Amino acid sequence: MPDVLSQNEIDSLLTEMTVGAVDVDSLLQQRKIRDSDVSNYDFRRPNRISKNQVRQIQTVHENFAEIFGYYLVSRLQTLVSISVTAVDQLFYSEFILSVANPSCIYVFDITKTDGTGILEISPQLALTVVERLLGGSADIVRKPRTITPIEQAVMRKIVDHALGDLSTAWRSIADLNFSYQRLETESEFVQIAPSSEIVVLVSFDVNIGVNQYLMNLCFPTFTLEDVLARMNRQQVTPNISQTPQRVRENIQVMKHQISQTVLPVVADLGKATVTVEDLLALKEGDVLKLNTKIDNEIEVSIGSKRKYAARPGTLDGKKAVKITRQLKEEDLIETEIFYRASEK
Repeated sequence: MPDVLSQNEIDSLLTEMTVGAVDVDSLLQQRKIRDSDVSNYDFRRPNRISKNQVRQIQTVHENFAEIFGYYLVSRLQTLVSISVTAVDQLFYSEFILSVANPSCIYVFDITKTDGTGILEISPQLALTVVERLLGGSADIVRKPRTITPIEQAVMRKIVDHALGDLSTAWRSIADLNFSYQRLETESEFVQIAPSSEIVVLVSFDVNIGVNQYLMNLCFPTFTLEDVLARMNRQQVTPNISQTPQRVRENIQVMKHQISQTVLPVVADLGKATVTVEDLLALKEGDVLKLNTKIDNEIEVSIGSKRKYAARPGTLDGKKAVKITRQLKEEDLIETEIFYRASEK
């Protein structure tokens, strides 16, 4: 029997198996095929991507989750972690049916290909990010709703940065760039591939504070044909996030994000203790005597940490302080003892 069967031979073999003329078990025994060598194959759902390619795609998006997570930490000023939960192959129609309405469906172009992809962000995640960026809390889970034009404008910058980080992660395999195209809130208006087209769906868990949200990336397989072929010829470096080059890149990213972080700086001129009676009697022109002298150094706090000693003064007609030295551990201890004694 030749290695490649004709359609007539396949039909004849299936008919003989159905009527019992061919014993499958005995055929397998004659050819010494073990059960472990046989795997089920669903002709209605062909696997366009091999297991090795799936592992490489997962590695790429784990790198993306790490980079994008750093960015969200710096912007939201709270704990954020992103992890890849699954890399699946399914029909595009199945993916669209799984998308909730309303949702935040960001369609993006994939350069050097003729296709587009989808970044799906749950409305709860989008509303939480907007709430945090505008100074609110990330502890409350918002009810899903269509985001407003103002919220869309706020999220646009986050999405643009996410697509930039995605491009950076993909450069370990191919020089792909992803650019924002449009936002859709109803899944039925998004048609980036035929319903029967196999797509790659990468699912993420996004943890902000104590709450967990969903995020998905969808790529039609026809847009990644050249990239998938390249994956067969090369191997993504394992544990790329732990290589020295990757560590240096992460350090640079963190330094850049930290340099953009805003921290309050407070100069403490001194303290005073008054009774409630005196406090209620205060009026304009009254003088409060502080526990520091004019020629004493004052403390400068960054955030909630007492960090420097300084001298008060003016600069260009404005109040200012001049840093004289960094506070040492013994300075902080002595100050605490002095404050406690003065309060007594």
